[in-house]
Amino acid sequence: MIAKLDRLSCDAAFLLNLQKAGVRFVAADGPEANELVVGIMAVVAQAERKMILTRTKAALVAAKARGVRLGKPENLSNQEAGQMRGRMQQARRAGKRFKDLAPVISAMRAEGAVSLRQIAAALNVRGIPAARGGTWSVALVRQVLAACQPVNTLTC
Repeated sequence: MIAKLDRLSCDAAFLLNLQKAGVRFVAADGPEANELVVGIMAVVAQAERKMILTRTKAALVAAKARGVRLGKPENLSNQEAGQMRGRMQQARRAGKRFKDLAPVISAMRAEGAVSLRQIAAALNVRGIPAARGGTWSVALVRQVLAACQPVNTLTC
């Protein structure tokens, strides 16, 4: 028993397959509906769904063109707060990584690896992966050393 046929499904094939499988249902809004009426109502419901989808998409495109910022404002502020938390967490992970690498880079410098290229090569030879698992480059070593500067200029 269902309240309205269009609440069961807007997919005509689904409703017709239910009927074909022998599932019997009665809609309160049309208890006298036979298989023909149910089939017609299912096709009409599916067509209505497509029209609603088309109108909604067109309205969203028009709103964006007018410069409307879509979404609920409270959700947007939550999104901004989440992005800020993500950036802070990423900065903490990077800071920890830089602290872990500082003594290694200091030891490499003591062994004679002075240039950024030499440090990158030494890190790759030792099998120490870069932050994303790749190999070290001059640019990555430069970023690590720049991040270490405020922490401790002597150990980095």
